[in-house]
Amino acid sequence: MSDYAFPPPPVTSIAVTSGKSFPVRRIFCVGQNYSEHAREMGGDPDADPPFFFTKPTDAIAPNGAVIPYPPATFDFQHEVELVVAFSGGGRDIEPDRVDELIFGYAVGLDMTRRDIQAAAKKKGRPWDMSKGFDFSAPCGAITPKAEIGPLAKGAIECKVNGQTRQRGDLSDMTWKVPQIVRFLSALVEIRPGDLIFTGTPAGVGPVRKGDDIEATIAGLPPLTVRVG
Repeated sequence: MSDYAFPPPPVTSIAVTSGKSFPVRRIFCVGQNYSEHAREMGGDPDADPPFFFTKPTDAIAPNGAVIPYPPATFDFQHEVELVVAFSGGGRDIEPDRVDELIFGYAVGLDMTRRDIQAAAKKKGRPWDMSKGFDFSAPCGAITPKAEIGPLAKGAIECKVNGQTRQRGDLSDMTWKVPQIVRFLSALVEIRPGDLIFTGTPAGVGPVRKGDDIEATIAGLPPLTVRVG
């Protein structure tokens, strides 16, 4: 007989290119980590340190999913990002140790209710409902680091209905992965199963019902979702 009041929810997982699944523990996201995107959002990439927000684990949507247009918004936007998946962790992690803790990499989308975010910013309120809603974290298959090595550069792109909206290079990140991990691990303990969405290049914009979104990063399996 179970000790739980009701059956516990299933473990959220992401496909791995080797054929196994990666169990997801937490999702951290870096805000405004490409200079041009920081500027288009009103930030100052030369002065602002990295900042973080989170999404619930079950916000993950797999490659090929139809993600529903969320309620309470008229400005649903795409943000393509490199996702770093961890099989190790710790606190106060030094940059030269980060690589050994990484399991692999994937292409992700940080879907955003931009109008809700703008209203929250204006009133100095939390962003949670603009970032952490259902299906807000589509993520493609994870490629193990052993197969691809550290990812520090490579084209990153987002297309909507075949038209390029975002284009950049991973080398354009203001804060590189080792620096991101150093800052984040000073705030919380990173553990196996954690994901970090590492920020998006400029060009974010709205999507509508029926739109097809294709997110790509050189060397990784593409991520394609449809807005339902």
